[in-house]
Amino acid sequence: MEAKYTYLNSLVNKTKAEFANWPDINWLNPYKAQEFQVQRDNLLFQPAKITLFKETKPYYNHISKGCRLCGEGQWSCLFITNKCNANCFYCPAPQLNDETPSTQGFKFNNPEAYALYLKHFGFKAVAFSGGEPLLFFDRTLAYLIAVRKICKKNIYTWMYTNGILATKDKLKVLANNGLDEIRFDIGATGYKLDKVRMASGLIKNITIEIPAIPEEQVKLISLLPQMVDAGVHNLNLHQLRMTRHNVNKLNSKSYTLIPTERPLVLESELTALEIIHTAQQQGMNIGINYCSFCYKNRFQKAGYRKKIAAKIVNPKSITENGYIRQFKGDSISYRTISLSNSANNSQKLSKIELEGREYFYTIVTVYHQNIPLKDQSNIQKLIETEPTNIPHNPLLFEVWQYEYIEKGLREY
Repeated sequence: MEAKYTYLNSLVNKTKAEFANWPDINWLNPYKAQEFQVQRDNLLFQPAKITLFKETKPYYNHISKGCRLCGEGQWSCLFITNKCNANCFYCPAPQLNDETPSTQGFKFNNPEAYALYLKHFGFKAVAFSGGEPLLFFDRTLAYLIAVRKICKKNIYTWMYTNGILATKDKLKVLANNGLDEIRFDIGATGYKLDKVRMASGLIKNITIEIPAIPEEQVKLISLLPQMVDAGVHNLNLHQLRMTRHNVNKLNSKSYTLIPTERPLVLESELTALEIIHTAQQQGMNIGINYCSFCYKNRFQKAGYRKKIAAKIVNPKSITENGYIRQFKGDSISYRTISLSNSANNSQKLSKIELEGREYFYTIVTVYHQNIPLKDQSNIQKLIETEPTNIPHNPLLFEVWQYEYIEKGLREY
């Protein structure tokens, strides 16, 4: 495990250095970590909870079809705009300006072009996000109509919204044009359920998707029966994360921050697990899942890499983590694909044509290492079969990171 701890220590140093201008951040310390770990283990394993996606997504009862397709790497999230009409303290970005609809930094100013992109790469689900999609209702509707017209009939569609601009007429139009699910962030509206009730009976699947805010735990638990009565099928709880945009607001609440790939609010995770635990104890008729940062950071990124790579290279060379492997015995490399709207003369790009539109990509090497003879057979074994334990050898650990998706929630 030495290589793993060296890696985790590098994340701690990197994250703390990034937020060095905020010396009063309450970073998790080893004296408190064990206490928090016992608390989390009790929630996770007593009684045993059901988890998905290599134990990164604890859930109760059921999750939405959209969440399953997300974890399977079958979805695309289109940011209709970066502008929002709410001002949530937990938002990780400013969201002040309208911008061209985009996904993974790949811009689509034409609804048909985006639908063709989905069709070409074989996505089975699409989500419309923001910002706030209802700020630009006609734009959102145009992309939904194009997806329904061009993609397979069974493609699953949903939209994220704070609900502020939702009206019965708008919801009916979205439903009539094939929106399968709507997800409300009721944290933006003081946890009101009026727009949720409005959507019930119009759109097939109603979800509430919010960050798990520690000081709202009691309120959220008390709201569970009302959510069921309002027609909510699923409650998705996210882990709060700190960014340079929300650092002052989150820091004012004295949360405990875990320094990992991103600073994460420890109490937010415990809140999500407490809510799941309570719902299970009370036998609530609602599905609840904890959308952990571990899950999102691993499965969403890997899923996108795999989806794009499978259309461009031999699928047999694609790892579980979505990288393109090239292993020659004496060396190993991993690559990933970067898509672009336009050619860049400084890079060697290849071209994709979709119904007369040209797009470009380049295959970027992210890791290359010469392999000593003594390690070649061990690497071959690692590639053929995922090891039960994380390798402690630094070289094997690095290869393991590109080959596989890490299992479970990390220890505190």
